[in-house]
Amino acid sequence: MIRLRVLPPQGVPYEHRPAGDEVVVGRSTGCELVLADSFLSRQHARLWREDDGWWVEDLGSRNGTRVNGDAVTAPRRLAPGDLIQLSASALEVHAAGESVLPPPDESLELGDQTYFRSAAELLAAERSGSEASADVARYAERLRLVNEVHRDLGRSLALDEMLERLLDRLFDHLRPERGAIYLARPDGAYQAAARRPAGGGPDEALSSSLVREVAGKGLAALVLDARTDARFAAAQSMLDLGVRSLVAAPLLDGDDGSLGMIVLDSRLGVRQFTEDDMELLVSLASAAALRIRNIALAEEAAERRRMAAELALARRIQVALLPDALPAVAGWRLHAGNIPSRGVSGDFYQAVPRAGGRELVLVVADVSGKGMAASLLTASLEALLAAPLEEGLPPEEMAARVSRLLHRRTPPEKYATAFLAVVEPESGAVAYTSAGHNPALLVRAGGAVERLSVGGPPIGLLPEADYRAGRVEMAAGDTLLLYTDGIVEAADPDDEEYGLDRLEALAVARRGEEPAALAQAIEEEVEAFVRGVPIADDRTVVIARRDREP
Repeated sequence: MIRLRVLPPQGVPYEHRPAGDEVVVGRSTGCELVLADSFLSRQHARLWREDDGWWVEDLGSRNGTRVNGDAVTAPRRLAPGDLIQLSASALEVHAAGESVLPPPDESLELGDQTYFRSAAELLAAERSGSEASADVARYAERLRLVNEVHRDLGRSLALDEMLERLLDRLFDHLRPERGAIYLARPDGAYQAAARRPAGGGPDEALSSSLVREVAGKGLAALVLDARTDARFAAAQSMLDLGVRSLVAAPLLDGDDGSLGMIVLDSRLGVRQFTEDDMELLVSLASAAALRIRNIALAEEAAERRRMAAELALARRIQVALLPDALPAVAGWRLHAGNIPSRGVSGDFYQAVPRAGGRELVLVVADVSGKGMAASLLTASLEALLAAPLEEGLPPEEMAARVSRLLHRRTPPEKYATAFLAVVEPESGAVAYTSAGHNPALLVRAGGAVERLSVGGPPIGLLPEADYRAGRVEMAAGDTLLLYTDGIVEAADPDDEEYGLDRLEALAVARRGEEPAALAQAIEEEVEAFVRGVPIADDRTVVIARRDREP
């Protein structure tokens, strides 16, 4: 048998004694030897005993394995004194009877009353039953307690309630004076639950070193006397309370690392914790971590269901803003459609007859952003457009008025691009303005194409904006295609966009087809172009084709 001196990237060295004839080393808690090294592979290397000797092999790791500086490309026999380099971590190989760690007065930063053990190793030893051989009764009692706590915690649905139950069990079995549970979040650990005796003073200030070793590296800690360890010197409030003995364990969550930590403490005159206490706390913390993760997953699932319901409601409201059916216009064929990228859309369209049918107003708009916020802005834009549209304003005046109103009611980053056209069905005259929108395509019956882009800035971008009007005439067989940028900016796996040229070529090739068939062809070609890449933006088209002249 061998002993390993583990040299982690940060913190103090510690000893690892293989539980059997094989040791897998890596980041995954499924490994026997788990190292908190972000550059390590999940299963990095394997050590095993064969023919009274120990060997090492690399398990296809990203950063490789070296022995005494030489890369391990094939199984290599180990000898006492060898140094195995695993990314930023290292293992020193020692014979079974050899001293692995230096005397306490030489141990890096550690007082001789402080001990750290890998929580993952303790759990692995417990799962394998290797601890039972030392004390069957003690091992059986620990399993009983862990199962009891597991069942008890399983009855709690809310996180706060579950953490209080956990503190109840910890105080029942380990009898500390104070206890606290810290949970991890991106900006650091926070105290999620705590208990202290009445009049016990404020919560102690945790040593940052203790948090780093326990919550950060997954090490269990046992402090017999905090006053002898320099790493607690900064936690003066803790020492002022008389705290001397302390035990801590990480809340290990499988391959996802640590969810936080549990810390229990006491004055020496009341309670001094032991290695058995540390091992029991590690087991109870593991059971608690599973429950915490399950609660978090249940809350996430509930939040997803709530968001899905809200999105479905928003989509129903938004669909209600779109025309139920397009108007029937003599001598014209119309088609419009909207495909949202995120359940609800930031696009909208309208096709509204006015002036007793002498005019047809076509609108396509694309508000900034996506999802729920964009859909709300879309509803606001539709409401602001209603009055100037009904008043019979020309497109450039409609754009100017709506732009002023939207700018007053929304933050600067909220705006919309739009294309507004007023068609005279009888004459084929079209007046339009483009408010920062993609140019509309006017496809002539003979195959010529005009890109319509006269206009002004996006709606709502400036407090005051002027818009120019463009004018064209449509003859029999001509097609007007309005669209949003979700079509032309759809990208393939090489990040190449579909682009206006492809859309124009397709519109020319299919110019004699029904507007609905043209819209279907556009969608199919865009889907084929992106080759499975999700389309990031909403897609909307409005197509008007003049079939005949009076």
